[in-house]
Amino acid sequence: MFLKQLSLLNYKNLNSIAFEFDAKINCLVGHNGVGKTNVLDSIYHLSFGKSYFNPITSQNINHDSEFFVVEGEFEKNQKEEHILVSAKRGQKKVIKRNNKPYDKFSEHIGFIPTVIISPADRDLIIEGSETRRKFIDGVISQSDNVYLNHLLQYNKLISQRNSLLKYFAANNSFDRDTLEVYNMQLSEFGQNLFEKRKKFLAEFIPIFNKRYGDITNNKEPVNISYKSQLFGKDLSKLLEENLQKDMALQYTSVGIHKDDLSFEIEGHPIKKFGSQGQQKSFLVALKLAQFDFIKAISKVNPILLLDDIFDKLDEQRVSHIVALVATDELGQIFISDTHADRTEKVVKESNQSYKIFKL
Repeated sequence: MFLKQLSLLNYKNLNSIAFEFDAKINCLVGHNGVGKTNVLDSIYHLSFGKSYFNPITSQNINHDSEFFVVEGEFEKNQKEEHILVSAKRGQKKVIKRNNKPYDKFSEHIGFIPTVIISPADRDLIIEGSETRRKFIDGVISQSDNVYLNHLLQYNKLISQRNSLLKYFAANNSFDRDTLEVYNMQLSEFGQNLFEKRKKFLAEFIPIFNKRYGDITNNKEPVNISYKSQLFGKDLSKLLEENLQKDMALQYTSVGIHKDDLSFEIEGHPIKKFGSQGQQKSFLVALKLAQFDFIKAISKVNPILLLDDIFDKLDEQRVSHIVALVATDELGQIFISDTHADRTEKVVKESNQSYKIFKL
């Protein structure tokens, strides 16, 4: 699978621009602020139906315009696939595949498997648990539409249960029967999601450990551990035990929406004890493991977007990643960089076809 053509209209700071890409390596070079990252983000947008950097649709429309259009021509399984994402201020976003609009955006997730490595990924280490949950959910959802639908249902139920708890507090009332309906549904969806996250991480963590070892020549042991309140106790019991607390807080304090991942190096949190270089290597290994996992499930090479990759890694480690293209471990790669000479030097060493676009 690869992206053959891309055209953008009024997308962020790009008024009108079109590209014809190489099936292997594509480099976007130019000064900061010219729109290199926005081009990569538009490809992500075609895959996920939203921006990686700013999920608020209206903020991806050029300031001087009323709409944006992103169009991509892909080749997948020897078939041409045309994907279009468009949005107009004040109206609902539209996603089309071969001119046919999707009824639900979730139906599109996973059709164009894509992995992005960006300096913004550091949020996975420094931010709160929600960022790490989104990472797990994003990887699983690209290959499991049932998981995605259950997750959307679970989040909707949490919101409704929270509204009910607020209603109880505001009206000094309590309706156990209605609450039980939410508890029962939450327990069912929550338990399924927990089991799938557990199964996913059992498969994913060994892949991650191998990738980290490859990048760092096995310098130090790393680990990812899964933190969930559902270990040892099912959600229905947790909801019942924490009812008084939830009534006081006016929100649901237990469930898989509180899950987290612990990122560790030599048995300690990488956030506190990992050097900047170790943290960068950890994040790249995390994303390459994501690539491996999705590839194994989908049987196609995901598109790999490397945003400002030299900011994350030294030239030798970038060369290691790009060299994977030569072995067909990776498919189509997009690289953004401020230095054309540096980029060209690295991609030439891969002995693969490439194109360089100067913005």
